[in-house]
Amino acid sequence: MTAEWGIKTRNWWSSLRRKRRTEKLDPKALQVKEWKRTVLQSNGIEVLLSLRYQAHQLQPPAPCSVIQKEVFGVLIEEVAKREGVQVPYIVRHCVQEVDSRGLEEVGIYRVSGVATEVQALKIAYSANIKEALVKLKGADIHAVAGILKLYFRTLPQPLLTHDLYLAFCRGIALTDPVAKATEMLSLLKALPEVNLNTFLFLVEHLKRVSSKETINKMTSYNLATVFGPTLLQAPPMGNMQAGSCKDISQEIVVQVQVLMFYLQYTDLPKYEVRKRSYSTSVET
Repeated sequence: MTAEWGIKTRNWWSSLRRKRRTEKLDPKALQVKEWKRTVLQSNGIEVLLSLRYQAHQLQPPAPCSVIQKEVFGVLIEEVAKREGVQVPYIVRHCVQEVDSRGLEEVGIYRVSGVATEVQALKIAYSANIKEALVKLKGADIHAVAGILKLYFRTLPQPLLTHDLYLAFCRGIALTDPVAKATEMLSLLKALPEVNLNTFLFLVEHLKRVSSKETINKMTSYNLATVFGPTLLQAPPMGNMQAGSCKDISQEIVVQVQVLMFYLQYTDLPKYEVRKRSYSTSVET
């Protein structure tokens, strides 16, 4: 008896499903405030349905997200233009993360992060910036510092540009303090807009790091030694001009001294991180 009833029930549902497929509903007829009753019959069984048409408010499915373009090894102005900002997201993300949980970390920016973790962050930023930010927040702080250093190190053009290298060498060599300050600030204004804002953003961050030097052991000089040779570089040998540094040791001294000047200067221009004409989709 039970088996027979089960067979009849399945047959009834099968019949009802077939009936449902052939029942056509007219949206125009149902676009009224009142409910419309419909009766479906199958094998002597009647099903009373109350229906009312209502347009859904859901948006059409979003198109597949565009593949993230490369961030590393690309001119900084290209990355910033693509993102609609003055300071690239990767720089802002790393700085904010170190500000949040790395200012008192001993050897921050001097101690290397685990290479595999740094590489994983690099791949993430080249694939999906939002997912990369999630990874960044869970990464070891030395890996976060490492990915920031790697970003600047792989720029095709150093942040302070090849073109201004000789001018920075001459400016930092001036002995008159007033003349030196005037020249060094003038050189900042000669930088491309994105380079200037990114440099000022980074310098202000490094000042915050050095303010904790009694805890993290990273003085302004230590930070200048880490970042100076990356941010300021001589142009390729074929483009060297007369008066350029003669050897690598002299070049490193100049690189460190230039960054030290800005780290110690107390009245640098203000920076902007966003272009005012753009609205960005990634929260930072």
